[in-house]
Amino acid sequence: MTNVTLIDSMGNDLSVANAARVSFNKKSQWEKFIPSQGILELAEGDKKLIRYLAKHGHWTPFGHCTLSFHIKAPIFVARQLVKHQVGLVWNEVSRRYVDDDPEFWYPEHWRGRTEDKKQGSSDDTVDWLGRGERTGGRVRKTCELAMHTYKTLLEAGVAPEQARMVLPQNTYTEWYWTGTLYAFARVCNLRCKGDTQEETRNVAWEIHDLAKEKFPVSWPALFYAAIGKSDG
Repeated sequence: MTNVTLIDSMGNDLSVANAARVSFNKKSQWEKFIPSQGILELAEGDKKLIRYLAKHGHWTPFGHCTLSFHIKAPIFVARQLVKHQVGLVWNEVSRRYVDDDPEFWYPEHWRGRTEDKKQGSSDDTVDWLGRGERTGGRVRKTCELAMHTYKTLLEAGVAPEQARMVLPQNTYTEWYWTGTLYAFARVCNLRCKGDTQEETRNVAWEIHDLAKEKFPVSWPALFYAAIGKSDG
């Protein structure tokens, strides 16, 4: 459904440690290089420092590192994620300027509605051999009609900024999303939770995996400290 690509980053785990140590006019170096893994290893003292910072909410050292992603997802997912503003910047494809054929996302299954809360979905799926199959077919036909109407409006000379109004929320969009390590940790701490909409949660977990690969000490410290668990 989604496509999350890390396109750029700044800083590393050592940057976080040194941002904290500058208070005492101190500076650390990498402990060693591990050829078999092709990575630089932090000193144990720096690892402990980073975990301490995360555990006790000293977030500013993590703000000196940044991540930039290119993400492709349905509009309804993007609109949930764009609510996160602090420490983040967002630039998105605009259908005021582009009028290429839209692409639509369709679920593999339809989740049932929960009975005990106003939002979210249950673990039950709507029967594909009954109502679910008919519903899926209607959704595809609706999107086909939206596509036809959209193209008809454009061919009639209507401006793309107006023609786009007929496109449904399962239309794919793409955006660049850049922010501090701490800001993305806050996003994932919220959006990786089980009560988040599944489609949005999938994007958050992709961000999580890429961030953890880039910041193998800092990211788990931030992520697991926020939910009260160990990264071990």
